[in-house]
Amino acid sequence: MMEEEKQVEEQNQTTDASEELGTSSQEGEEVEQRAATDDAREPTNPEAPSGANASATVEPSEAEFFDPMAIEALMLNNEALKAEQERLGSQLEEIKNQYARLGADFENYRRRTEKEKEELGMLSTAATLKELLSVVDNFERARSQIKPQTDGEKNIHKSYQSVYKQMVDSLKRLGVSAMYPKGEPFDPNFHEAVMRDATTEYPEGTVTEELMRGYIFKERVLRHAMVKVATAPEPVVTSEESASEPEEKQEESPE
Repeated sequence: MMEEEKQVEEQNQTTDASEELGTSSQEGEEVEQRAATDDAREPTNPEAPSGANASATVEPSEAEFFDPMAIEALMLNNEALKAEQERLGSQLEEIKNQYARLGADFENYRRRTEKEKEELGMLSTAATLKELLSVVDNFERARSQIKPQTDGEKNIHKSYQSVYKQMVDSLKRLGVSAMYPKGEPFDPNFHEAVMRDATTEYPEGTVTEELMRGYIFKERVLRHAMVKVATAPEPVVTSEESASEPEEKQEESPE
């Protein structure tokens, strides 16, 4: 009984081994068939690339480099770029000119504003100084008309004359100077003729007397000087000349 069981087991093992060998043989045949199929699919030239690689490595022909249409397109593109460059250059030059004109206009505006500001300041100062001239006139009248007699009057006169001197010095420091027109030719830019003086002592048109002093503030007239101007004296008519005039008129009259 034991021996029969061993024989059966040995037969089973032999059968399993045979089946395994058969399976292995089939798998080997399938592998060989696949390899043969792959070899058949490979290109005959192993060095030549296939697919996308082949199209990527294809170099253009020499004729494509000298295509007239491509050259003409490049030339047109070059001309368009040159025209655009010239246009941009013209725009840049125009912007530079506009900037230069704007800078010049601003500089002129700045100078004009400074000049107007200076002119306004001078006019304001001149108006204030002109109001002080009447005070100076009063001091000068007092000095010329008042003759102090006593020591007290002389002290008072000396005191207000010192004030007058301080005021005149202050005006000089501010740029105010007095005119002295006597003996000079009459100039309407500086003088105002209020009287005529028929005299032979001075040439005709000469200032013979200053009635009110004029002043100049920084080369401009602060107040015109009121003056008397010399004129030629009228000819003196004698009694003989006056008596002969009616006779001459009668002779000239028609009969």
